[in-house]
Amino acid sequence: MKSRRKTSRVIYHIFVCAFGLLMIYPLLWMFMSSFKETNTIFLTAGTLIPEKFVLDNYINGWKGFANISFGTFFKNSAFLSVIATIGTIVSSSLVAFGLARCRFRGKKLLFGAMLLSMMVPAQVLMIPQFIWYQELGWVGSYLPLIVPYCFAIQGFFVYLMVNFIESIPKEMDEAAKIDGCSYFGIYSKIVLPLMVPSMVTAGIFSFMWRWEDFLSALLYINQAEKYPVCLALKLFADPGSSSDYGAMFAMATLSIVPMIAIFIFFQRYLVEGVSTSGLKG
Repeated sequence: MKSRRKTSRVIYHIFVCAFGLLMIYPLLWMFMSSFKETNTIFLTAGTLIPEKFVLDNYINGWKGFANISFGTFFKNSAFLSVIATIGTIVSSSLVAFGLARCRFRGKKLLFGAMLLSMMVPAQVLMIPQFIWYQELGWVGSYLPLIVPYCFAIQGFFVYLMVNFIESIPKEMDEAAKIDGCSYFGIYSKIVLPLMVPSMVTAGIFSFMWRWEDFLSALLYINQAEKYPVCLALKLFADPGSSSDYGAMFAMATLSIVPMIAIFIFFQRYLVEGVSTSGLKG
């Protein structure tokens, strides 16, 4: 029996490692290709290790376009992602607290409508949103990429936080009410400090989604100096002439570094937020 268990464990780990390598191979190939000479990337696509390591792709890619360095694009992405993420966390936590702790008519109806909103494809809302923002004069600015996430309900994050808040004992709320705390006082002094794991989890997902939101930036941003990283990367590919794929791969490699760093740094909160959100106190 022990030998069978050891054999099954070895087979399991071999399968998991092979599957993990298969999933990470495209990223590994992109990273290694960023050190190849541009004109040899697709000629040596079958080999992972470059014959000659060069840093020209990173140097040329960082120069950017039209006197706009790639650092500007990183600053734009960081600004959009951070502001939208902060707005998402604050608005979602307030809505989640109201749905989890406050009593009012139509709460179940609103909660059900919020869940239904998660099932609506974003492409369905794309045209009416664009017309609306165009009438407001927001097209060409960052407002369509920030304001909706600060004041509109993000169903997934609200649902995550509602489940987390419901795992917090209500006796703490009752004790705070006896001491004279209002609903906002209970939210800010008791619930908010305890729901940090769920907020960090929502923040990681929100930052990742805003950082790589190519379609929204393509619709609303029409000036090169305002481009985020995801939109600036496409400028390396020119269908009318030669494309600098080496610089593209180099900048694409740098573009995923912030997300990897955030995930590693907040991994403990991410696991705690996801695992605890389904518990009931």
